[in-house]
Amino acid sequence: MSQLHDKNILVTGALGGIGSAICLAYARQGAAIIVHDRVARSEEAVGALTDQLKVAGAREVCYQQADLASQQAIHEMFTRLREEGRDVDILVNNAAIQKTASIEAFPDDLWESIIAINLVAVYHCTKQALVDMRRKGWGRIINLASVHGLVASVGKSAYVSAKHGVVGFTREVALETAREDITVNAICPGWTDTPIIAPQIEARQRALGSSREEAVRDLVSEKQPDGRLIPPAHVAELALFLGGESARHITGTAMPIDGGWTCV
Repeated sequence: MSQLHDKNILVTGALGGIGSAICLAYARQGAAIIVHDRVARSEEAVGALTDQLKVAGAREVCYQQADLASQQAIHEMFTRLREEGRDVDILVNNAAIQKTASIEAFPDDLWESIIAINLVAVYHCTKQALVDMRRKGWGRIINLASVHGLVASVGKSAYVSAKHGVVGFTREVALETAREDITVNAICPGWTDTPIIAPQIEARQRALGSSREEAVRDLVSEKQPDGRLIPPAHVAELALFLGGESARHITGTAMPIDGGWTCV
């Protein structure tokens, strides 16, 4: 029996890309999966992922919708989970939004929304989850920080600011919980094959007048020496490791999985 079979894992932004891959990785270990999304999805989309996770071996699957830009909505989500007996053992702060534009052209409200969802929500979710983790004396917090939590790229002022904040927050909370069996780590993926980068691929494809494959190669190779998009499943395997007992002495780290990006 898996060491994670009795754990409840909450993955924010779970209905796509890295989030759904992480849910699937934990489902295969028999964990109970709490699937979160910021916006209400169709019953078909939620049902399809739920069925996939159950087939993979999840002990239980439940769906939660909450606006991560709202502190009240986050608080209400965690309150519901506690009332239902679903205290969070493993929290994966994965939800994120992105926009590429110069500072002068960046819409102010969108800049603030990126900070709210990509950084402030990480604080509120972590604060809520720590209540359960400290009561149980065990917990894992895994923050998806992006390679842009370690380096910067032109046109991503809000995203880079938020993700650098996530890395700093990860380290601080790791220090606060270092004497407890609670670990806090950040994963910093490079170019990963997810919907969040689709607009950049499409823009490059239009600029080059090329195929998607050629656009991906051209875009990714600018920063990522291996020149390949990272499969979400590879990021999920790292998240799975960090949630287990073998990683109990790993805390406060920001782990790149970036094809060599941060070596340059």
